[in-house]
Amino acid sequence: MIKNLRSRLSFFTRTSFPITIAALVALTSCSALTPTSPDMAENTASETQKPAVLTTAVQTVIGDYVSDGYDKRTQGYDWVSVMVRPSGNAEIDIKVRARADIKQPSCSFDGTAKLMGQDNAHGVIFQTVANDSLTFLQFKEGVLTIDSQDKYALNYFCAGGATLAGDYQKLAGNLKLS
Repeated sequence: MIKNLRSRLSFFTRTSFPITIAALVALTSCSALTPTSPDMAENTASETQKPAVLTTAVQTVIGDYVSDGYDKRTQGYDWVSVMVRPSGNAEIDIKVRARADIKQPSCSFDGTAKLMGQDNAHGVIFQTVANDSLTFLQFKEGVLTIDSQDKYALNYFCAGGATLAGDYQKLAGNLKLS
């Protein structure tokens, strides 16, 4: 009788066990499939992606910042703006543009910066790489300060000896490009 039971168990494990494993592998593989058509990919992405929740640091720094000459733009002074927009919950997009209404623009830069940290003494610090140099963006009390490990690296983005490095004041209203 024990021999008969062993032969039945042996038959069950030889036939059912491999089939069960194959079925589990097939089911697991099906759930991991990704859509192959662009339409399916867009529908799936929109259903599964939730809007990113921005950190307090990113919410605090979003806005437009300008150099000193912005207030005197009607008198022909040169100025530079830095537009800061969210790019994720702990990242920002940076667009630097110089005056282009009267003169040729002297500075231009596009990049993404990652949040490094925030405290009362230093404000909010982001970092990016510009011209192969680690570049820091410090936001504190309505002032954006841009600096780099290589003091000449930020000159690459500007003409006529200008640099992206320096202080920019946060605008209360909208940036006026003209």
